[in-house]
Amino acid sequence: MAADLEAEVQAIDKSLLECSAEEIAVKWLQANDLQKEVYQHLAYYVPKIYCRGPNPAPQREDMLAQHVLLGPMEWYLCGEDPAFGFPKLEQANKPSHLCGRVFKVGEPTYSCRDCAVDPTCVLCMECFLGSIHREHRYRMTTSGGGGFCDCGDTEAWKEGPYCQKHELNTSETAEEEDPLVQLPEDMVARAYNIFAITFKYAVDILTWEKENELPGLEMIEKSDTYYCMLFNDEVHTYEQVIYTLQKAVNCTQKEAIGFATTVDRDGRRSVRYGDFQYCDQAKSVIVRNTSRQTKPLKVQVMHSSIVAHQSFGLKLLTWLGSVIGYSDGLRRILCQVGLQEGPEGENSSLVDKLMLYDSKLWKGARNVYHQLFMSSLLMDLKYKKLFAIRFARNYERLQSDFMKDDHDREFSIADLSIQIFTVPSLARMLITEENLMTTIIKTFMDHLRHRDIQGRFQFERYTALQAFKFRRVQSLILDLKYVLISKPTEWSDDLRHKFLEGFDAFLELLKCMQGMDPITRQVGQHIEMEPEWEAAFTLQMKLTLVISMMQDWCALDEKVLIEAYKKCLTVLMQCHSGFTDGEQPIVLSMCGHSVETIRYCVSQEKVSIHLPVSRLLAGLHVLLSKTEVAYKFPELLPLSELSPPMLIEHPLRCLVLCAQVHAGMWRRNGFSLVNQIYYYHNVKCRREMFDKDIIMLQTGVSMMDPNHFLMIMLSRFELYQIFSTPDYGKRFSTENTNKDVVQQNNTLIEEMLYLIIMIVGERFSPGIGQVNATDEIKREIIHQLSIRPMAHSELVKALPEDENRETGMESVIEEVACFKKPGLTGRGLYELKPECARNFNLYFYHFSRAEQSKAEEAQRKLKRQNREDTALPPPALPPFCPLFASLINILQSDVMLCIMGTILQWAVEHNGYAWSESMLQRVLHLLGMALQEEKQHLENLSEENVVTFTFTQKISKPGDAPSNSPSILAMLETLQNAPHLEVHKDMIRWILKTFNTIKKLRESSSTSPVAETEGTIMEESSRDKDKAERKRKAEIARLRREKIMAQMSEMQRHFINENKELFQQTLEELDTSTSGVLFFECSSPVISDAKLTALGPEQTRVAEHRQVVMCILCQEEQEVKVDSRAMVLAAFIQRSTVLSKNRNKIIPDPEKYDPLFMHPDLSCGTHTGSCGHIMHAHCWQRYFDAVQAKEQRRQQRLRVHTSYDVENGEFLCPLCECLSNTVIPLLPPPRVLFNRLDIAGQPNLAQWIKTTSQQIKALYLLRDEDCASKSEEISGNSEKMDQLQLPEGFRPDFKPKNPYSESIKEMLTTFGTATYKVGLKVHPNEEDPRVPIMCWGSCAYTIQTIERILADEDKPLFGHLPCRQDDCLTSLTRFAAAHWTVSSLSAVQGHFCTLLASLVPNEKNGDVPCILDIDMFHLLVSLVLSFPAIHCQDFSGVSLGTGDLHLFHLVTMAHIIQILLTSSTEDNGMDQEDTNSEEEVAVLTLYKFLCQCTGSALKEISSGWHLWRNLKAGIMPFLRCSALFFHYLNGVPAPSEIQVNGTNQFEHLCSYLSLPNNLTCLFQENSEILNTLIESWCSNNEVKRYLEGKRDAISYARESNKLIDLPDDYSCLINQASNFSCPKSGGDKSRAPTLCLVCGTMLCSQSYCCQTELEGEDVGACTAHTYTCGSGVGIFLRVRECQVLFLAGKTKGCFYPPPYLDDYGETDQGLRRGNPLHLCKERFKKIQKLWQQHSITEEIGHAQEANQTLVGIDWQHL
Repeated sequence: MAADLEAEVQAIDKSLLECSAEEIAVKWLQANDLQKEVYQHLAYYVPKIYCRGPNPAPQREDMLAQHVLLGPMEWYLCGEDPAFGFPKLEQANKPSHLCGRVFKVGEPTYSCRDCAVDPTCVLCMECFLGSIHREHRYRMTTSGGGGFCDCGDTEAWKEGPYCQKHELNTSETAEEEDPLVQLPEDMVARAYNIFAITFKYAVDILTWEKENELPGLEMIEKSDTYYCMLFNDEVHTYEQVIYTLQKAVNCTQKEAIGFATTVDRDGRRSVRYGDFQYCDQAKSVIVRNTSRQTKPLKVQVMHSSIVAHQSFGLKLLTWLGSVIGYSDGLRRILCQVGLQEGPEGENSSLVDKLMLYDSKLWKGARNVYHQLFMSSLLMDLKYKKLFAIRFARNYERLQSDFMKDDHDREFSIADLSIQIFTVPSLARMLITEENLMTTIIKTFMDHLRHRDIQGRFQFERYTALQAFKFRRVQSLILDLKYVLISKPTEWSDDLRHKFLEGFDAFLELLKCMQGMDPITRQVGQHIEMEPEWEAAFTLQMKLTLVISMMQDWCALDEKVLIEAYKKCLTVLMQCHSGFTDGEQPIVLSMCGHSVETIRYCVSQEKVSIHLPVSRLLAGLHVLLSKTEVAYKFPELLPLSELSPPMLIEHPLRCLVLCAQVHAGMWRRNGFSLVNQIYYYHNVKCRREMFDKDIIMLQTGVSMMDPNHFLMIMLSRFELYQIFSTPDYGKRFSTENTNKDVVQQNNTLIEEMLYLIIMIVGERFSPGIGQVNATDEIKREIIHQLSIRPMAHSELVKALPEDENRETGMESVIEEVACFKKPGLTGRGLYELKPECARNFNLYFYHFSRAEQSKAEEAQRKLKRQNREDTALPPPALPPFCPLFASLINILQSDVMLCIMGTILQWAVEHNGYAWSESMLQRVLHLLGMALQEEKQHLENLSEENVVTFTFTQKISKPGDAPSNSPSILAMLETLQNAPHLEVHKDMIRWILKTFNTIKKLRESSSTSPVAETEGTIMEESSRDKDKAERKRKAEIARLRREKIMAQMSEMQRHFINENKELFQQTLEELDTSTSGVLFFECSSPVISDAKLTALGPEQTRVAEHRQVVMCILCQEEQEVKVDSRAMVLAAFIQRSTVLSKNRNKIIPDPEKYDPLFMHPDLSCGTHTGSCGHIMHAHCWQRYFDAVQAKEQRRQQRLRVHTSYDVENGEFLCPLCECLSNTVIPLLPPPRVLFNRLDIAGQPNLAQWIKTTSQQIKALYLLRDEDCASKSEEISGNSEKMDQLQLPEGFRPDFKPKNPYSESIKEMLTTFGTATYKVGLKVHPNEEDPRVPIMCWGSCAYTIQTIERILADEDKPLFGHLPCRQDDCLTSLTRFAAAHWTVSSLSAVQGHFCTLLASLVPNEKNGDVPCILDIDMFHLLVSLVLSFPAIHCQDFSGVSLGTGDLHLFHLVTMAHIIQILLTSSTEDNGMDQEDTNSEEEVAVLTLYKFLCQCTGSALKEISSGWHLWRNLKAGIMPFLRCSALFFHYLNGVPAPSEIQVNGTNQFEHLCSYLSLPNNLTCLFQENSEILNTLIESWCSNNEVKRYLEGKRDAISYARESNKLIDLPDDYSCLINQASNFSCPKSGGDKSRAPTLCLVCGTMLCSQSYCCQTELEGEDVGACTAHTYTCGSGVGIFLRVRECQVLFLAGKTKGCFYPPPYLDDYGETDQGLRRGNPLHLCKERFKKIQKLWQQHSITEEIGHAQEANQTLVGIDWQHL
């Protein structure tokens, strides 16, 4: 790097290096016209430094610019060497109490939910950790970049504005002293000069529009070079730009990607350098190529000196930003320079120029000057205010520029509104002085020009451009929200006046929305085009909070409230005057009341769901009551002028529309209407829509005669006919056979009754009922939890949020619910406290239909569980506020009683009428509400008051003379015993009981005596009788049940005893037939007493069991035999690095690689797993062929990935859909087949080694001779044969017969080839001699992984494996043992010879690895499994078991030497060395012998105890693995001691493996041969190098690999990720930083910059990383999304819940909620276990099968 720079420096023009900054500065100081001097300097030098060629050289440019251009400025400013000047300034400066740290993209930000004035007030991590807010409820998010930390801003925090770091800076500063006092005067003057010149230069050059001349900077020698400059826009995609550039400037794809990335990051990049012609040609190609679909990419041909000056202009702005950091005084000077008006007057200051030119600048330039504004204007409180005024004055222009700008809001100057408008004092000042509210609303209205004839907004036939503009316009609403977010505490007359002016403008806006998107019911045919409805609702949703905040402001001041109310009423009148034209008046009369109204049918005329003016008035009306203005100043309010019928008209129409939609009358209007109704009730909109409509009706009812109201309501619901005409119902149902119409009317009646219930019962808004805000939230929560227990996030979603994104839930949740913590999956849930159930209202107005029925079911179920009756009576309600008090009379009005009576009448004579049970249920609910109300009135009665609410009297009176209908009470008593109303019995009984309670109350208060009604006392007693009767019956039923159960169990016992033998037989059959139970699991009693030995001549004999299994495809049973058709298990082979101690090792050329010896770092193994499902081989073959054929057909139709890759032999298990890629054949125990009778005495180790070595020698000679005979050199042949004395009984020409059937042989080959193909990543080749090696290796590696898992979980070795793993290991071991029968015999013999040579050297195999570089367990498995290939030619009578035992002993001893050589035995100061047992003495002796062999390079160790302890610990994993291996190989059951975790595991293992407990005895027994072996092992060169410290070796026992340690607090990870920059694109922040959980590397995922080529395909950083780190499998944490990512190969991946939970036991994927997250260790362990068990690929397979969208994701690009 340094060398490069030097070379560059030499190439630089000498004159540049010879410039002296000091000299130039001196010259400037003496100059008369400083500006001219500086400009000349810049004109000469800038083009010499910047833009000297096609490729930017930022380091060179920065170095020279600092030396030649900025250096003199710094000297001039300081008046001395800046290296001394700037530190002096810094010392003199008082540190700021504002933090002002500007956030990078993805940096964590924190907002305190208790203290922040609004959600935009945030702290950086450092300030947050040092503040009081970390103990509060806080929210954590990742920044989009660009905002800054508000620490130290007293207006942003209710308390704790300073962190510990910034607190110190507040104590001594006297407020508002001028920072210029700190600077020397001459410096102030110099700073003014240089700042004014440089700032003006930068602004001029950036806002310069001519392409080939310069502002006052003409050069003397003008070069003729140009750049073709490509600019960024938000329209074109990366792909389009890359493709276009490749065509336009003939670059490679890599270069094009580089260009595109830079353009996207900086906003522009030169793509060509040369003369004008050359650049212009590229420009025309780019424009031509991109103008087809959209507007073309912006390209300019610019003179190189302009580009040079612009580059330096940006450098200057950055420099200014850093210089003012040294001193507040300098900052103040720069602000003054920037805001100083120029000679042109309005908008001529430099700051204004930049702001107004904003939308024409490129992204990089904008970022630079926005940063400068933030660090200067916004950090200086005096100038912040002045800047805010400039911003507000230019607001309209800035916004309209932004509308046309194709960059997103975050790159626009308009986005600074969030920094200005959210400061309460600035916002108030701007409202009063600059009339900001009106400005914002007017600007907003100007941009929405489309209106209909009535002047309402019209969004019909919305073009894409308008939609884009509409999205932009919505940001204005955000600005309005910011301005209103902090409410004023004191009102000045100015503020009142300006607020009301803004309120007027707001009413104008709402007036344009009143009645927009009207709809008419479709009759006959379905609507053709769905009308545009979303825009209007988007507008409504965005405005919801603003409307609520307007009301909050009004509520704070009585004068404002009264004025606002009047204004709103006036506007509503104006809206209405246009509506009622031409509608005829009609008179309705009923029950002796009559009312005049207009004829209007919702189902025939136009109706709109948008009524914001009416709703705003309703809100203000409630405020009159809440603030008591209505009672204090009634004379100031126009309450007498109100016309209630006019007020209720439109809201009522809206509610009728909902009812009719529900009744199915608007079906032909399509989905747009359904969606509108959905949002009308939805939690996002309902507060300012549905809720306010109910309030408006309540307002109306409380001001008019309830009878009149009900008649108008009946008329609007189109039900007037039915209720006003006696017997109309009966006639109607007989005449009208049209089911639909009857059904419609029933639904409408139900909906109307529901509406009345809501009007009377919904009084939980402060101002309507006497409640406070927490009661309202409590009630919402109670009703949500009545449906089912819910998680915190679900509850939050179901509650409306205020402008600070708070629902107020946390403050009350403890009172109404209990929290239940989550387990390993799922999330924490809140459950409703039982005592809250009495507040449940079945007709709660925020329930959707589905929720209502669920809640009803849940509540009735609860009551049944608690043995209560199942009535759900209406809960007791709080009293109304005085303004709404008269509302209650609707319940006892004549029309209401008539409606209730009519419906009860229908129910009594239930055959004659069309009526429904829901209707009756609602009437009963209303009766209950009225009785509750009267009861409360009586209980709260004071002396002088008379109760005017006399519902009980009215329902006891029978009807009048002509009809003589029975009283409501009488009908209820009739209905109580009606058989068709079982369900409602409890409710009716509750009503009658309440009626009696009230009667008693009335009598006791005796204010108004009421006539006794008969039958009530009788009813009481009959009720008790009834209850007793039910109880008795229940008891009898219970006793009967118990008796029957007892009889049944007795019979069962009896039957089993009689048929004992039968049961015994079935149990035995079961044992043999299930696939999981293998022949050794039910060990026969003969064995259990004797000592169990797994191998060797002493091996315990096991009785053979038949194994009968069933095929999952054809359901046939079959016994597993050597000569029968093959049965197979579905299996999945994968490469694995789970045990790896060296992930960086890469196989250079898999075709030539020899895998015979596994290195002990286990850098990459082959793991086999299985789901344990069994098939016939031929059934599987048929199934797989079908899958393949289907896949080929599918591929021709549509190119989509499936979750499995058929070309790689993958398929899903037909039963459990588990991903598999091959099958393992099931075999009977193979060793039994190869074993012959052992007649001879068994040789000891030395003899056996000798014999085997002779056999090997013979084989080698024969092989040489084979080669020789082929080359026909017969001459020397006879002598060779003489030399070759064949060992006794050895017949090398004997070829053993293969015992297996053809189909089994085929499956052995299939699985062997698959292991070879996957394990080495090569093409399948069944002849390759490496196939058997890979099979043995997979067997060894799989056993090692399972031993590790068991050890890590502290489980015993046997008895704890799930049966699928048990089956898999059995089949895998038996397969590996049988595979040699289908391989080339000579190849396997050759392998055995080479393997043995690593322990017993011979002259043929000189190049075997040293003992330190062999994994002994792999060696053992390969030796034992290849040995039969030699043994089958040995007829001397030595048994196979003997060979096994000797091989095992040999390998064990080699492993002991390995451990002793590498053990780092420090004396850990543990003093237990005085035991000196024989083991310790023996180990010490062995160690001393080793020291001799190695030439005393080993450390001296005196403590045998340490050695023995180390040896035992180090060899334990090997012994455990060996025990598993021989157990599965020879089928000897494990002794019961190893099946539990007890002490002496070591001794039990040794005895099972026929080893002596003192392992060193092995050496003593065979000392003569072993001494030579040890010497040969130690004499290896590598061992010497290790002992001299020139290389490393693995030490034992190997540590288990774990996933990396994660921090407890998630924000640490976010912080780490925000500091991580993409390694390829020079310090650019990564967009999707992703952490590998296996090795801890941070990667830049999902981006073009970090794509690499892998096997000929471009893949993202994560996929590339999986190949090096996890051989294709990876586990990642996507930090910004808080999501775990599983990847396997290029096409497979899925997301998995992260191990981080918030306090409510929920994950937060995507960090949307922002609750603090902490690591859940159990969940992380679960992910770790998936990894250790190699289940990641399987997990992905299941996820992709369950969720098809995952299959479509391009995982390889992540």
